[in-house]
Amino acid sequence: MDPVQAPVRLDLTTDVVTLTEQLVNIESVSRDEQEIADAVEAALAAYPHLTLTRRGHTIVARTDLGRDERVVIAGHLDTVPVNDNLPARREGGVLHGLGTCDMKGGDAVILRLAATVPEPNRDVTFILYEAEEIEAVHNGLRLLAESDPDLMAADFAILMEPSDALVEAGCQGTLRVDVRTTGERAHSARSWRGVNAIHRAGEVLRRLEGYDARRPVIDGLEYHEGLNAVAVRGGVAGNVVPDECVVEVNFRFAPDRSEAEAEAFVREFFDGFDVALTDSAPGALPGLDRPAARAFAEAVGGPVKPKFGWTDVARFSALGVPAVNFGPGDPMLAHKQEEHVAMEQIERCEQTLRRWLTT
Repeated sequence: MDPVQAPVRLDLTTDVVTLTEQLVNIESVSRDEQEIADAVEAALAAYPHLTLTRRGHTIVARTDLGRDERVVIAGHLDTVPVNDNLPARREGGVLHGLGTCDMKGGDAVILRLAATVPEPNRDVTFILYEAEEIEAVHNGLRLLAESDPDLMAADFAILMEPSDALVEAGCQGTLRVDVRTTGERAHSARSWRGVNAIHRAGEVLRRLEGYDARRPVIDGLEYHEGLNAVAVRGGVAGNVVPDECVVEVNFRFAPDRSEAEAEAFVREFFDGFDVALTDSAPGALPGLDRPAARAFAEAVGGPVKPKFGWTDVARFSALGVPAVNFGPGDPMLAHKQEEHVAMEQIERCEQTLRRWLTT
């Protein structure tokens, strides 16, 4: 019989870089987060100033001091699949390994603050959740919003996605459509007897090539929309004129558009074609007009940037909670085999948030 493996223990009294290394060395590919969630829950349970709630492999730790303001600080525990990039290793001032950037450096900051700031100047809800890197149906934050929306209620939220330790406000929405053209099959030796659906798709691509991107300014931040073909599907055989072609199109839309408005724009853009919506997620307004968000951006310093990708800040926005992205790591390194993070950024994020929560 295999020996029983002792549970992994996290030391929340250690420095934030060492804690990041401990988290990275707990493999936690999406849908396999039990070990890391157990370790996080056990570590936080040692601190009586926190009230813990667990839903699946999502851990919520709250202070309840009766402060005038509450902030959520959240990060996901899962990673993309291993790619010969475990265990973690240090090299100079850099920590290498799966999840160092996306986003166990941010998780370590959350855990350190939860453990070592027992009386913050605003009440804090710390959320470490499962399954962010896969289909939304599994996303721990989405499930928490459905089962316990009160646990996500706040005046402001910080999602510790990698942002080079700068504030990236809001996020763009995203949707995908299938633009379909049809024709009539025929033998390619007698192609004039049919209608080539792939050739008809040329007009779809011409419209995309002529697309003029909208660049709205929201709360002083310029967003840049994008409409792009991301896949083309068609063809029957090497000697058959195809009767169907599908161009898959992705629209990244600024957060001043609703999902319905974004869909209406795409349908009008492809007027005359069969358009089927296949996926959609809303954007999130930056919320920099809210006092808590503005104060946080000032505390961090440096330029505030718009978030061009989609992140879970949109889930907070849907609940009426303004949210920003702020975490250590270059987002361009997320999911790469050579993923790494500058140790200085992890330390700086911890220091910035600690100062904001205590002064």
